[in-house]
Amino acid sequence: MRPRDGDRHMAAKNDTTAEDVKDTSVETPSIESTSAALPKHGFFVRLYTGTGAFEVIGRRKLWYAVSGVIVAICIASMVLRGFTFGIDFEGGTKVSMPSAGSGGTVTVQQVEDVYSKTLNRSPESVVLVGSGASATVQIRSETLSEPEIEQLRTALFDEFHPKGSDGQPSKQAISDSKVSETWGGQITQKALIALVVFLVLASIYIAWRYERYMAMAAMATLVFDLVVTAGVYSLVGFEVTPATVIGLLTILGFSLYDTVIVFDKVEENTHGFEHTTRRTFAEQANLAVNQTFMRSINTSLISVLPIVALMVVAVWLLGVGTLMDLALVQLVGVIVGTYSSIYFATPLLVSLRERTELVQKHTKRVLNRREKGAKSATVKEAAETTDTDATDAATVSVAAEPAPAKPAPGARPGPRTGRPSGKRNTRR
Repeated sequence: MRPRDGDRHMAAKNDTTAEDVKDTSVETPSIESTSAALPKHGFFVRLYTGTGAFEVIGRRKLWYAVSGVIVAICIASMVLRGFTFGIDFEGGTKVSMPSAGSGGTVTVQQVEDVYSKTLNRSPESVVLVGSGASATVQIRSETLSEPEIEQLRTALFDEFHPKGSDGQPSKQAISDSKVSETWGGQITQKALIALVVFLVLASIYIAWRYERYMAMAAMATLVFDLVVTAGVYSLVGFEVTPATVIGLLTILGFSLYDTVIVFDKVEENTHGFEHTTRRTFAEQANLAVNQTFMRSINTSLISVLPIVALMVVAVWLLGVGTLMDLALVQLVGVIVGTYSSIYFATPLLVSLRERTELVQKHTKRVLNRREKGAKSATVKEAAETTDTDATDAATVSVAAEPAPAKPAPGARPGPRTGRPSGKRNTRR
């Protein structure tokens, strides 16, 4: 039966379509080449998007070691070197006068020389505070008697003739004050009481709002911030004043705020984590840290800007030492608090949670699932490799089969067996 023209046309069309599909499948790029061609994001893009590219929790042993070294250095400095306490803690006498005199601007060395000649001993410190017309010279010494104070004031006026508020030399421009060491002790005692109350209330709130492990990690972070900030003051030699103590209590609030932000994201990511096997608890916490990187950085920068402005106003414009002490401790505390909330608080939380049976079982489930997935992928890859080798071997065997020999020119074809000749049988 002869095929119709329409059938032949459809067969030819189907053959063409099959060839097109075959060519298309050959030209289609593989998954590996496509993934290799994907653009790689830079450091700031990964930091801003918070996709979990930065491994913080997985390297928590490194951060524990870094934090331990920092704490050890700070404690060693506090024990061996101690602190430079201000006059409010040690007691003594403070004498102040304008740096502008009849003979020009007074220098620190000139004031030290007059003090030594008048009282036959050196002052504890002489500093120049402020700049310009508002600059003052502050003399700090041990507790002086009234006759010694009057004698020193007279010597300073006779030598420098400091100018008063009306621009005329005046002895009244030289002021003095006595500070008892008990006053600084009272401030410290009240500050410690306020610190204990703050820690207790903060721990109760965090344990009620989140969980006890977060409260433990947050309290340990606050202790870390206190020790490191105090250690920095001991290392650098900053003077410890009542304003320093007040500022130290202020930075605890900032540190706790930054830590709670990270913990809130951790709670959001790990809510119901035991019902899924996609990520472990540690991986979810690491993702939370990455997602709050930019928030912590922005919060720290916004907090640092007014502190720097306060330092500028205190040093160059007003010359107020109290504002300088307050701003200095806040600047150190913000830097330490930002570090601890990311690299100490959350890793410590994960270490505490991984001791629980729930997290341990969930981690084993996730790892077992990944191991099974890796084995199945390996088996599938091996099967695909075997099929490919078998196909190649079949192709080679077919290609190796010898082709039938061609008959010589003029030779008569031999008899065909097993095949119809196409001739009609003439026997009746």
